[in-house]
Amino acid sequence: MPNSIDSSALLYRVRVAVPVYLFDCFDYLLSQQQYEQAEVGARVAVSFGRQNLVGIIMQKLPLDEPLDPRFKLKNISELLDDRAIIDETVLNLLKWSAQYYQFPIGEVVHSALPTLLRQGKPYNLLARTWKLLDMNAESKVRRSEKQQDAYKVLKLHPVGTAENILNMAGIETATLKALAKKEICECVLEPQDFSPQVVQMAQMPLSANEEQKRAIAQVLKFKNKYQAFLLDGLTGSGKTEVYLQIMEQVLKQGKQVLVLVPEIGLTPQTISRFQSRFHCHIALLHSGLNDSKRLQAWQAAETGKASIVLGTRSAIYTPMPHLGLIILDEEHDLSFKQQEGFRYHARDVALYRAHLQQCPVVLGSATPSIDSFALVENGKMQSLELNQRAGSALMPKIHILDLKVAQKQHGISLLLIQEIQKRLERKEQVLVFLNRRGYAPVLICDSCGWQAQCPHCDANFTVHRQPYQHLHCHHCGTIHRMPEHCPSCNHTELKPLGMGTAKVEEHLNELFPDHDVIRVDRDSTSRVGSWQKIYDKIQKSEPAILLGTQMLAKGHHFPYVTLVAILDIDSGLLSVDFRATERTAQLIVQVSGRAGRGERKGDVYLQTLRPDHALLNTLVQENYRTFAKQTLKERQIAMMPPFRYAALIRCESKQQNLNTDFLQKHAALLRQYPDLALDIWGPIPAPMERKAGRYQSHMVLLSANRARLHYYLKDWWQNMLSDKPSTMKLTLDIDPQELS
Repeated sequence: MPNSIDSSALLYRVRVAVPVYLFDCFDYLLSQQQYEQAEVGARVAVSFGRQNLVGIIMQKLPLDEPLDPRFKLKNISELLDDRAIIDETVLNLLKWSAQYYQFPIGEVVHSALPTLLRQGKPYNLLARTWKLLDMNAESKVRRSEKQQDAYKVLKLHPVGTAENILNMAGIETATLKALAKKEICECVLEPQDFSPQVVQMAQMPLSANEEQKRAIAQVLKFKNKYQAFLLDGLTGSGKTEVYLQIMEQVLKQGKQVLVLVPEIGLTPQTISRFQSRFHCHIALLHSGLNDSKRLQAWQAAETGKASIVLGTRSAIYTPMPHLGLIILDEEHDLSFKQQEGFRYHARDVALYRAHLQQCPVVLGSATPSIDSFALVENGKMQSLELNQRAGSALMPKIHILDLKVAQKQHGISLLLIQEIQKRLERKEQVLVFLNRRGYAPVLICDSCGWQAQCPHCDANFTVHRQPYQHLHCHHCGTIHRMPEHCPSCNHTELKPLGMGTAKVEEHLNELFPDHDVIRVDRDSTSRVGSWQKIYDKIQKSEPAILLGTQMLAKGHHFPYVTLVAILDIDSGLLSVDFRATERTAQLIVQVSGRAGRGERKGDVYLQTLRPDHALLNTLVQENYRTFAKQTLKERQIAMMPPFRYAALIRCESKQQNLNTDFLQKHAALLRQYPDLALDIWGPIPAPMERKAGRYQSHMVLLSANRARLHYYLKDWWQNMLSDKPSTMKLTLDIDPQELS
């Protein structure tokens, strides 16, 4: 076909969302036969400028709609799908998201597709099935525990098992390939079976207490229509059991369930709970999957084969033809907010999707966001409270340790060291929390006071000692070798100052040499499968010290932990971000909630230089809900979100004055709007003014009327983008969760 044709020759047209940073869809011509085959929601290959792109059909235009003679339209290059792969509901959700977050529709739609579909690969990839060849191969796998496990599973299913099912059972593809080399099994490529599986109960539900029963019954009243619920339950109060019993009833209707968790680390324990309860197809969707596995999971959801879809943030846009329930676990978590590119919030998108699908949505947390509390107060969400821990477990007691007067060893209170020793002697586990990875946050010269600073950011280098001694900037990623002497005075005494998880690990090994110290942070879990191995080790009832960052705070069930030690929380009490105290309170409560979840009572020891801080006293003497209510009142007095709606413009360039002049110019243009009903704050330098060699500036727009804010933003923001210099980067963040 030619690249362009006379628009008078053909009247058949479709409107296509193309992945380019432009806010419109684009019209393309096609033949009558193609027009009859084309479906809204299907992929097409198109030529756009000099690029060949994959787009999605958003609309089939009526034949009697007049053509604009000024334009010479191109024809589509190819129909890639013979049916819609994104259904009407999800297309409407994507349109709403593009409009609400002021982001190009083509980019938004593109982000909802698995990578292979974005690249134009065929929809129907062959599935990989592993079949056993040798039924008596025990002697060949004696030396490898992994191969033994894989062999046992394959032997249970001699006709063959799909690779994704084996992977979910913890068997890695590399292990299967190793067995294939020994001619124990083989990989067979077969057409995928998208037929739904019959859902069966694999295990009887636990006995729910009265609070759980009320929560379950209330949600099930709305199982065929929209209603939003906030499941506000203490840590260890049995929120997962509430989810499971609601899911059971929805699955019995032949409907699908979408469950979102904040991070990949939570998926292994969640899927094991689901698999132990339900015999059905469960699809996993997260960034840790390779492209083919992600496509297979997406297809299982889109065709209705998967009864349960478990995923992280982006799974909210997965097509599911029979969706009957959405669950967002740990709804307060910042990971649900996309911080780059298309900056959507999965929690807010989930609420709108449930409205479109006319199904209930349950947001669960022990520390709900202040925004969710506000929705409850406004009657837009129903609150379901769980005020007692499941079984006989009791809430842990919080003890405040004043670091100004406490005797310390390696930065740890002697009293805390004694308490850790007691727990280990009783064969219990201890969790030590420090939200700072690396060895030390500062390298300082003992002679002149010089500090190792990143040359590209307004930040100190962090000292790392693994896999070798080096300096690492956690903001831009720059890595330098450890200097042998001070570049300022040539002194050779350079000292790491402060503590990161690696340094604390070193000290804990020195203090408790007879016990395992298991470190959990981004450095120790960077390899594929490493977190699962660590998690399995923690689940053994052996005395150990778990040490880590906030990865350990997120909804994990550690039944043998009876003591939680929080080494430093003070930085969260001093931040300029108005949400900082909310985040700090959530972190303290979530980390504390890992203690005493089994049969033994738990304790929490919190080290601080500010023992009289109002936040700490409220959490110790009252609870998180009291803190949340106080915070809501403070936000209302200050007229801050959620009592006003915010948009944050981030401006980045190599010159700060260029940022300031540009933002001031467009702020002046915005102020010319008649009856302007919003406040404009800034421009001001960002909290970290220089990052990766570029200067950052902020401007915040605040309005009590959400619709008015979006009305002002639409044309003004697009004009701003068209006016910006090519060397400048601009981003718009609707409902920002961080001001960094």
